[in-house]
Amino acid sequence: MTELAPNSVVRAADLDLAYEAVPDEQRVDGEPRTGAAALAGFHGVEVGVWEMTPGTATDVEVDEVFVVLSGSATVEFAGGSPTLHVGAGDVVRLAAGAATTWTVTETLRKIYLTEQ
Repeated sequence: MTELAPNSVVRAADLDLAYEAVPDEQRVDGEPRTGAAALAGFHGVEVGVWEMTPGTATDVEVDEVFVVLSGSATVEFAGGSPTLHVGAGDVVRLAAGAATTWTVTETLRKIYLTEQ
């Protein structure tokens, strides 16, 4: 874990992440890989960096707010919520339990905040 100590800075855009292939049961198209690093926890919130390379994968979300640093993707919802088109600078909120399909067209890096 890269530690984000009080009164410090981490260059999230340049942070090296360890990548893993998206599991077969979640992979829809392409060869997407994901990487993540938890940076800090405070008051029950985890802050971290997550990235996905181009491809399509499914997920079941947790309560989360994130800010896209770079890249682009669409997020489709099985429950009928409108499809999101996200890119650099966007702030997004996802609800716990939402079944999603992520189609990443340009490697997407985000800063996330979620419950610990």
